Amino acid sequence: MKKMLMHPLAKPLVFGLALLPLVWLVFAAATDALGANPAEALIRALGDWTLRMLCLVLAVTPLRVMTATPGLARFRRMLGLFVFFYAALHLLAYAWFDMGLDGPEIVRDVIKRPFILVGMLAGLVLTVLAATSFNRAIRWLGGARWRALHRAVYAVAGLAILHFYWMRAGKNNFAEVWVYGAVLAALLGWRFWHHVRQRGKSTRTGVVAVD
Repeated sequence: MKKMLMHPLAKPLVFGLALLPLVWLVFAAATDALGANPAEALIRALGDWTLRMLCLVLAVTPLRVMTATPGLARFRRMLGLFVFFYAALHLLAYAWFDMGLDGPEIVRDVIKRPFILVGMLAGLVLTVLAATSFNRAIRWLGGARWRALHRAVYAVAGLAILHFYWMRAGKNNFAEVWVYGAVLAALLGWRFWHHVRQRGKSTRTGVVAVD
């Protein structure tokens, strides 16, 4: 497994797999397979895939540590960019299909519906994280500041779940919300436990552990 993760074709394979949901959605839209309201189905599906990609990128470090597979870390940046990619498509689909790319109308909708505002805030934070995910940004910010900035992914997780919760509140349908919320809570809870554990080790040994 470790050799497979380091294979030159591993990254292109993961890239292709991460694109498959979009390929399916484009195919479904072209063949009228999205149901009676294809615009709404497309917007919601892109939002769902944003959440799934977010869960996946947050799972990289726990899986890397628990399986002692450091090669998994090489996919984290790419998967993080896919979170932004699907979030951007989700926002674009909303602005295009729901709002007709009408700027003033979008602003009014954001003010009127809090769950849209929360989604926009999550998208804004993701934009900052995507823009600073490259090596040049890491060198410019410095490692410590860059890591501190990218901990904002935890805020994105919270905003994403709140956005999803408020969106589903209108139909009183929370089943999927609790599933995603539980997964994200478990992943963030593991990270908090791991951070506390590593700090405890560094205090005892005098060596600073860096994730």
